[in-house]
Amino acid sequence: MTFTSAHVTVSLDGFMAGCDQTMTEPLGRGGEELHRWMFDDGRTEVDLRWREDLARPRDAYVMGRHMYGPVRGPWETHDGEWRGWWGDEPPYHAPVFVLTHHAHEPLEMAGGTTFHFVTDGFEAALARAREHGDGDVLIAGGASVVRQALAAGELDELVLDVAPDVLGGGERIFDGSITPSLEIVEAEHSPYATHVRYRAVR
Repeated sequence: MTFTSAHVTVSLDGFMAGCDQTMTEPLGRGGEELHRWMFDDGRTEVDLRWREDLARPRDAYVMGRHMYGPVRGPWETHDGEWRGWWGDEPPYHAPVFVLTHHAHEPLEMAGGTTFHFVTDGFEAALARAREHGDGDVLIAGGASVVRQALAAGELDELVLDVAPDVLGGGERIFDGSITPSLEIVEAEHSPYATHVRYRAVR
């Protein structure tokens, strides 16, 4: 039986990333601050438990092009080959299906990660991801892809790590275009984030 989840960090005002993504600010202005619960030396045992939940291995991943990198438009218009934010060995160690409007050959990386570029939409990417292993798939972001998963009724679980920061703009996960039905399963709090697990009600 397949299982599809998303686990993302959002600001207090509902943004997953700030405005103006650049090479030096991949999460936009202020976006990196949201993830102190994952990386700050003072993070708590609560935060570490939820980080372990996020980092557990999956059979495959689906992400949007903006999550993959800052490159826009046709790939051939850019010098060199963008290989993602994560260096030669990305942390996924599994197939990653990247939504894009521009075709690109699969990109095999060290450690078992292969990026596959899907031009025929979210549902096609998810179907391909579910073919791997037991079909345990993580929707890795960004906000648009999580909304598409919710709108399609294809998400079993949504985890939000709500950071106590206000961005004021950027990529909002709930933008008024969908009205998801979510049931709280568990929640924990730390000074860095409120972690909430929801079951998607279909």
